[in-house]
Amino acid sequence: MKKLVSKLILYMLGWKVVSDIPTLKKYVIIVSPHTSNWDFIIGRCFGYMLEIEAKYLGKSQLFRFPYGWIFRLLGGIPVDRSKHNNLVAYAIDLFKSSKELVLGLAPEGSRSRVEKWKLGFYHIAVGANIPIALAYLDYAKKEAGIGEMFLPSGAIQKDLQKIEDFYKGISPKYSEKYNSKIF
Repeated sequence: MKKLVSKLILYMLGWKVVSDIPTLKKYVIIVSPHTSNWDFIIGRCFGYMLEIEAKYLGKSQLFRFPYGWIFRLLGGIPVDRSKHNNLVAYAIDLFKSSKELVLGLAPEGSRSRVEKWKLGFYHIAVGANIPIALAYLDYAKKEAGIGEMFLPSGAIQKDLQKIEDFYKGISPKYSEKYNSKIF
């Protein structure tokens, strides 16, 4: 049902999915650029089209009445950002205790322009020894896809440069809100 509804929504919005269905059971999927609330809707539909039941971390305020149940239904895990939580360690433990888990993250951490990306996704992947899937939403082409999936080497500068190079050619909805510089 989710796939059918997603196909209809993407068709109505003029978007197409340009990826194969991933076969791995555990990975972190990062989605960039993230400059609009539409990114969540298009990204969820894209995931359902590829049969990806990704979980995601969201600020706890999203999970309050009356809409909290929707975000949980869509795979959300509430996070209290007012406290210093070790989310990287928490996510690594989730991966180690799960047979299947896909964790979707927007490394910019905000729809607003940021000076550099949050690198938790990278540390989670290294700590859990799982790959990172580079997913994108290209508003110029109205395409959503996974460009590459790779296991980080632990050579952070080299790996982050690879990720930064990948996202350079992707068009965000609002270019003034996007900074492709990771570090």
